[in-house]
Amino acid sequence: MPHYNYLIIGGGMTADAAIRGIREIDTGGTIGLIGAEAHPPYNRPPLSKGLWKGKPLERIWRKNVERNVALHLGRIASTLDLAAKRIDDDQGTAYTFDKLLLATGGTPRRLPFGGDDIIYFRTLDDYQRLRALSEEKQRFAVIGGGFIGSEIAAALAINGKEVVMVFPEEGIGARLFPPDLSLFLNDYYRQQGVEVLPGQQVTDLQKSDNQLVLTLRDGKTTNERAISVDAAVAGIGIVPNIELAKGAGLRVENGIVVNGLLQAGTPDVYASGDVANFYNPALDTRLRVEHEDNANTMGKHAGRNMAGETVPYHHLPFFYSDLFELGYEAVGETDSRLETVADWSEPNRKGVVYYLRDGRVRGVLLWNVWERVDLARELIAEPGPIDPRSLKGRL
Repeated sequence: MPHYNYLIIGGGMTADAAIRGIREIDTGGTIGLIGAEAHPPYNRPPLSKGLWKGKPLERIWRKNVERNVALHLGRIASTLDLAAKRIDDDQGTAYTFDKLLLATGGTPRRLPFGGDDIIYFRTLDDYQRLRALSEEKQRFAVIGGGFIGSEIAAALAINGKEVVMVFPEEGIGARLFPPDLSLFLNDYYRQQGVEVLPGQQVTDLQKSDNQLVLTLRDGKTTNERAISVDAAVAGIGIVPNIELAKGAGLRVENGIVVNGLLQAGTPDVYASGDVANFYNPALDTRLRVEHEDNANTMGKHAGRNMAGETVPYHHLPFFYSDLFELGYEAVGETDSRLETVADWSEPNRKGVVYYLRDGRVRGVLLWNVWERVDLARELIAEPGPIDPRSLKGRL
């Protein structure tokens, strides 16, 4: 039964960042990692960004083997005994620990049909499967118009593929972008050769010869139609992996609930990354964030606290994306249902969108505007009230 000073459940960016944080404080403590994937930790964003633009695959690796870590890959932690400080995995191996980090991430939401004919894009294996299909197939359906769907549709189109983008909302990124910008993106994607089908729900998928036939239902008329493609990929969100924590009696509510030090209800157990529900003082609310900046920053913070620091996590994460020739960074609560104030220097091409509630800026979208994230964080932290007119030219 291997024993570790620090045991990490999860093999993603958060886990690797935690290892880095631990090693900044404790260079000699033993570290073990249990990861469901067969691969050691890697950077996830290039899977839907840089790798489709010719960046080499070997650049994704995080190289944590240099930090003296025992990797237990291709395994799933199945039970956690808090009293015994013990983890059992699905292959019958038991591990004991002094400190534990739950960095279990999330599992893609799946449609109730289609089985493995739909690629639910999240992992390196998913990328490699889609990339192999793109070498031999031409016409692809992308199900979902959110963060992953918009990136994958752009990536495939950049590589000369025919792309049909299907989603139930009225516009691309409708939950994030204000309506005029979201509808602009529909037209922009069409100009890039993507067939954009908004307001459509995929209700079925069947195989026919070498084709996949998708049934689409119009959200307004309920009329149905069928489209044929060579392959289908979906990005319709993830569900946090809380089963291990829930089974151990830890508090779970939209993820694993942690305190300011990222402890999950008991001093020697921490949670971080996509799965962690944490309090942010700038927004005065609890968040669960599924993006790279939070994975890296929160993971490292958890690692340092596990190794002896006692510093609360007050970081407000940002995220970013590239959509053909457009790009953005966003920070805070960027919800299109909030009041928005747009400050465009070039409409829909370059500018800043502010998201307001109760007289305060809650989030900022920097649209082709760069190196303003820290200033945006300062604005979000201001107590208000904010006169919306004062936001013109602010960032």
